[in-house]
Amino acid sequence: MHCFVYASQRKADTYLWLDRKDQFDVLPASLALLLGDVRFVLEVELHPERRLPHENVEVVLQHLRTQGWHLQLPPQETLAIAGGTQVPASESGRKDE
Repeated sequence: MHCFVYASQRKADTYLWLDRKDQFDVLPASLALLLGDVRFVLEVELHPERRLPHENVEVVLQHLRTQGWHLQLPPQETLAIAGGTQVPASESGRKDE
């Protein structure tokens, strides 16, 4: 799958992966506010055999297929999800090595 990666200008070491270039309308409004302005950093072809340094490629691909975006947070960060539950990065499918 071809995808596009953007860096948040507001939140250090936070990256947004999209399945279509500049397709920001798929993001929830609260996430767009959290990220602030983003800058394009990378265009990459993802496939199940590809290794990513800080993310589980299967999780990234699943998120891109089902919602059109994936959020990569810095190590040890959490993200409040719809139910108000905090999901530690270690439980979000991330593979920090």
